[in-house]
Amino acid sequence: MNETYPCSHCGAKHPTSELFRCGNDDLCPDCAAQLTILCDECQTRIYRDDDRGDSQHVLCQACCEAYYTTCDNCGAMIRTNHAYYPEDSDETFCWECYERRTRHAAIHEYDYKPDLSFHGKGLRHFGVELEIDEGGQSAANARRLLDIGNRSAENLYIKTDGSLDDGLELVTHPMTLDYHRNEMPWADVLAAARSMGYLSHRAETCGLHVHVSRLAFGCTYDQQETAIARLVYFVEKFWPEMLRFSRRTESQLNRWAARYGARLCPKDQLDHAKHSGAGRYAAVNLTNGDTIEIRIFRGTLKLNTLLATLHLVNHLCEVAVSLSDAALQDMSWHGFLRRITEPGLIQYLKERNLYVNEPVAVEEDE
Repeated sequence: MNETYPCSHCGAKHPTSELFRCGNDDLCPDCAAQLTILCDECQTRIYRDDDRGDSQHVLCQACCEAYYTTCDNCGAMIRTNHAYYPEDSDETFCWECYERRTRHAAIHEYDYKPDLSFHGKGLRHFGVELEIDEGGQSAANARRLLDIGNRSAENLYIKTDGSLDDGLELVTHPMTLDYHRNEMPWADVLAAARSMGYLSHRAETCGLHVHVSRLAFGCTYDQQETAIARLVYFVEKFWPEMLRFSRRTESQLNRWAARYGARLCPKDQLDHAKHSGAGRYAAVNLTNGDTIEIRIFRGTLKLNTLLATLHLVNHLCEVAVSLSDAALQDMSWHGFLRRITEPGLIQYLKERNLYVNEPVAVEEDE
């Protein structure tokens, strides 16, 4: 005869074979169904009130402590072996929060504008936008580049760019030429980008844009406008030479950095540029409030090319600030070259057949 035993909850007697064990209690089928549930991990029966899981998991206390944790961002319960732990934090994340946090911290949207950090003494600051492509829009890659670029100061941030196939846009905070040359770790950043499979010159989608602070052209608005007019005039007057220096084709410039068309004097040149309707996709972009942007240069992962570009832009600023309109109108390209003494820039000009007609070894750009 089957022995009966009372339910620990309702007291009704049932054959022992029909009772369900929960902790130290024996429960009848009805009470077991109402009051208990099985742990997803070990299948142990527990009271519903003792469930340490969430809407997706049923967990006893022991399994919850042994196998699970919670995301510090969204509170979701996750298996410990599926949790993510950022190197720069003691927090724990689920994959969705980790990916969002890492990506947003490393790669910003194209319209992102941080609080700027100015580096170097003086008023002539250059901000570089360098596009790199075909190596992935990867948060891990971006983080590595940021770690290198920002190891001694807040120098670099990274954005997306719709003109790229699968790449990143590296953007520096405003820096003097001396800071770019001696403090910004460009050599290491470019080497790391190459090691990760990125291209710039050879990708054909990439530009190297240089922003120049308006204060570099004078302290008053009129001084700035007069000097900027000379810079735009210089670019138009020496368009064939600037085109060769840029490493771009005419069709590429027509799409991303079109010329305004030459005028007879700097003032007319600036007036024409402002009324051209070209917008930001001009060789010299005048639409920003605090900077002018020179957009004609093709991207590069070659250090000397990048630094030569910055040296050239610096000379354009010198010409714009120091020469009169008449002196600039009279100046020839060779007259401009006589102002240049930097060996790296001279080497680059020779490579582009813009200095003297003598053979030089040319390394392929990347």
